[in-house]
Amino acid sequence: MIIGITGTIGAGKGTIVDYLVSQKDFLHFSVRDFLIEEIERRGLPVNRDSMVVVANDLRATHSPSYITDQLYERAIKSGKNGIIESIRAVGEIESLRKYKDFILFAVDADIRKRYERIVKRGSATDHIDFETFVENEKREMSTTDPAKQNLAECIKKADYVFTNDKNITDLQCEVERVLSSLSSL
Repeated sequence: MIIGITGTIGAGKGTIVDYLVSQKDFLHFSVRDFLIEEIERRGLPVNRDSMVVVANDLRATHSPSYITDQLYERAIKSGKNGIIESIRAVGEIESLRKYKDFILFAVDADIRKRYERIVKRGSATDHIDFETFVENEKREMSTTDPAKQNLAECIKKADYVFTNDKNITDLQCEVERVLSSLSSL
């Protein structure tokens, strides 16, 4: 099984990944890590702007699904269940949908709660004020270009959507319920 995960910034994608890796023996294939490798190779600063520019460039140069196609191939070669984090473009979903073992999860949460989480997380791309956070999200929420980020449409295309406004245990229970229903198919 290959699970893709999409969702808004700070909603809990990483929390779901951590659960699947630690409790369900999934392997993690990260778009963020893939992009950081490319950003560093190009000698650019590691920040959200560079991530957007490099991701859009790779998608425009190769295909809208280039990054996730590369990660899917790595996941298949591993021979284990995998999770591809973080799907942000409709073209990525359209490409991955051709595989019968692909399922898409989405996660969202209240915007203030998500901002608090990214401040606490403190990664290299998270040192921003609330207004910048909101602007970054607006830029990534919609577009008509299949090579660019369109989180709103990606979330609509998910097989399962999780609202992460409570706590980690509740989110993990929701994920477990979905996995149980999938294993019974």
